Amino acid sequence: MSAQGQLEPFLEPFLEFSSRVTAFTVVELQRTGQVQAYLETVVGVVGEDLLGEMLTIDVAIRRETRGDPAARDRLLRIWVFGDERFGPVARNIVKLWYLGTWYALPQDWHEAFGTGRLDATVVVAPAAFAEGFVRPEAVAHAPGGHGRGYATRAKPGPLRA
Repeated sequence: MSAQGQLEPFLEPFLEFSSRVTAFTVVELQRTGQVQAYLETVVGVVGEDLLGEMLTIDVAIRRETRGDPAARDRLLRIWVFGDERFGPVARNIVKLWYLGTWYALPQDWHEAFGTGRLDATVVVAPAAFAEGFVRPEAVAHAPGGHGRGYATRAKPGPLRA
């Protein structure tokens, strides 16, 4: 079975979790073309068991809060981001979507919870650098990632409030 087939059960929960923690829709996440690469990266570092536990907690939070965003955010902060095992992983997932880079987990995390064979600070894929969400939010393009278009330097660009 391919890595993609093995990770299929994680795909939807990973996208739902990622959508909640980045404030981007599932469609926007899919549009980057990086979903599979990001999921493979996370599983390669922390393993299926840890990611599965974290995503199961997220599903439980969704069920318990039944659409109450304030309650959902509070429980995510406590049960996921505030947890010493899940917190660093969840924060790295956010960074991954915004910057296209997986940052190596802290050494004390590895000492407490083990290590993945792929844990290193790395741009996950060449396209990940250009597709990271930090640049659209800043109304900017990754250097060398996207063409600015004809005559775009003729006048200042728009600024978001």
